[in-house]
This record gives sequence, structure tokens and C-alpha cells, in this order.
Amino acid sequence: MLSLYICGAIFFALEGIRFTIYNTIDELPQAWNDVAHSNVFLQTHYLNVLEQSAPLNMQCFYIAIFKFDQLIGVSLAQYIDANKLESFGERDKCLKTAVRNFVFKNFASHVLFLGNNMITGQNGYAFTIPIDFEYISKILVESAKEITHYFKAKGIKIHLVSFKDFYEDCSVELKKHYFSSYYEFNAQPNMIFYLKNDWKKVDDYVNSLSKKYRDQYKRAHKKFDGIVVRNLSLEEIQKHESTLYDLYHYVAKNAPFNSFFLSKNHFSTMKMQCQNNFLLFGYFLDEKLVGFHTLLLNGTILETYFLGYDAEVQKENMLYLNMLYNMTEFGINNGFQKIIFGRTALEIKSSIGAVPVTMSGFLFHNNSIINKYLHKIVPRLEPDVAWQQRHPFK
Repeated sequence: MLSLYICGAIFFALEGIRFTIYNTIDELPQAWNDVAHSNVFLQTHYLNVLEQSAPLNMQCFYIAIFKFDQLIGVSLAQYIDANKLESFGERDKCLKTAVRNFVFKNFASHVLFLGNNMITGQNGYAFTIPIDFEYISKILVESAKEITHYFKAKGIKIHLVSFKDFYEDCSVELKKHYFSSYYEFNAQPNMIFYLKNDWKKVDDYVNSLSKKYRDQYKRAHKKFDGIVVRNLSLEEIQKHESTLYDLYHYVAKNAPFNSFFLSKNHFSTMKMQCQNNFLLFGYFLDEKLVGFHTLLLNGTILETYFLGYDAEVQKENMLYLNMLYNMTEFGINNGFQKIIFGRTALEIKSSIGAVPVTMSGFLFHNNSIINKYLHKIVPRLEPDVAWQQRHPFK
């Protein structure tokens, strides 16, 4: 276990604040889930998934924040070793991609994330009491320093530190304090579908679409004919684990950029740990598994997780678009307030009703010269994404 302690005097007027950083779930304070109750991605059943089946190039750290002896906050950090990565993404074959890969391999191969690099959204911390953003920024910065020192003692130099995914109201406040000197970046937006209260069934949603997008819905469903969708049990997930991974891996490696690949037992581990809060829907054509999508139930929020598909079936049967419609139908039928669709395939997600929400991250590089020019370097490395937002409703 990694155990770090910083006395409360560091945190100015917020007297009595300290934190301990763990690298094993078994050592977490008993009240951890009470603090993390509002976010499934910080609860121990999900953290156990990370511990048991994290990507091979990832190591997780769990930060417990105390006021005197009372646990008041929890946070997550992840270390990524890009040297162990098979590919940064194979979709784009161009000089810019080659340069990006070279830069990451040589100047950003050891990255520390404060937050969860595997998902989109503000899922990095939770508190039980109101905490000023001055103190939140200080706690995150000091946690990053301590984990960086831990790796330095092991002979590993952390190149890049990223504080990941803050909604605009939070990022504005954070950069007033200890994030003020860090480079703020806005990656692709998070596509969020805000479901209307008067949609009680999928027909209500379809009837709210303009004719063009009702026709798209009907055309997609017509193409979908012959495919059977099943909510898979743990035993079925284990039975199809190899195929599930192959379908996932095809999609992942063809993404514009990747910093990790899931382990091969990730989906069965998710089901074992999260049980009915994790759902995996298999898509079968002539009894053959040709695609799947996953959902994580996070209170009133429906979180889309990883998916995969057979490229030929996807093209012929509009499989991906039908997955989006099926996720939407599930959200409506089960009374969710919104669906988090994440950062990929922006245009097609907007065509079903999701809207872009800007999220910020903050970076600093431990090489002072590189850090000084991050504002010039980072925009040149980001994948080019040209898309047009669609407006599907009447």
C-alpha cells in the first residue's frame, strides 16, 4: 500500500484537512461509499473493477480526504504508461498523427490523471460537505505532487499531469486558484442527451422528431430487421468474452486516439462487481454475436460505456445508429433524466438529440520548457474533428 499524509496546516483556513493515498481497495476507509454515494464511478464496486481488470498500462490511486478524523471527500487518480500501449489509434494515417505518436512516446509516455481517463464526465471527486474551489484545487495539486514523488522514488519520471473533465462552472472557479498557471484545454465536447419529462415511451420521442429525423429512425429500424438484442447475464458474458473483446478492440483501435485498451476480462468483471447497475446488450444475427453496447446506471444519469461491432454488419444494418436509439429507448422507459454519450461520433449523436457540452481539462508538463509552450503544442496534436451539429426536433 502507498500511504501518504499531509497535515491540515497546508490548507490555510480549512483547518484539520489531510489526505491519504492508497493503491489498494482493501485499505480504503469504511465510510468511502457513503461519501461516494452520488457517483457510481467512485464507489468501491466500480473501483474493484479497475483494480481487478484495469488496462495493462494503468495503475489506480484512491485519495481519501479527511477533516480531522472524519472522511469528507474521495478522489481518483490514474497513472498511464504509454510505453506499454500497442497503438495510439489507427484510424488517421497522416503526418500529424505520426508526429503526435512520436511526441507522446518520447515526451509524454508517463502521464498522471487526476480523474478517470476511461470515461467522459466530471467523475474525479466527491465531497459530503461544501468545499471551496480554492481547497479543491489545492487538494488535487498536492495529491498529484505526492504521487509524482512516489514514482520518482521508483525511478519513474511523470512527464505530464492532467486534471481531467470539469464542467464550465467548475473550471472557471478552479482556474481562479491553484490551477491558474496550468494550461486549460477543451477537447471534443461531451455529448449529453437531456430526456424530456413528457417522454413516457419511445413513441413520444419519435413523434417529437422532425420529418427528416423520423425518416432516419424508421430507415434505421428497417435495416435492423433480423438482428436480435439480448441483455446478457454474467454467464453469457463469460461465454462470449473473447468475441466481445474482439468487437470492442476493432472499434477502439480504429478510434482517432487511445491512451489505453481494456483488459480481456473487463466486461465480465464489470458484471460481477456492478451486477444490475451494469448492463451489456448483445446483438445477434443468425445466432452470431455481431455487436454489443454497455450501460452503467448512475442514479438519474444513464452512462454509456464501451461498445463494439462487426464492421460489415455495422455498415449493412446501421448497427451503431440503432444502438444509439436503443440506449435512448432504455433511458426513456426507465425514467432517466439524461444520457451521457461521451466524446466520439459527435454528429450522429446530435442527430438523435444529444447536444455538445464543453468540458475543460488542465495540464502541466514537468519539463519547464515544454510546459511553457503547451498552449502551442497541444492544439497541434489534437485530432482534427469536423462536424455539423444536427437539430432533430420539431
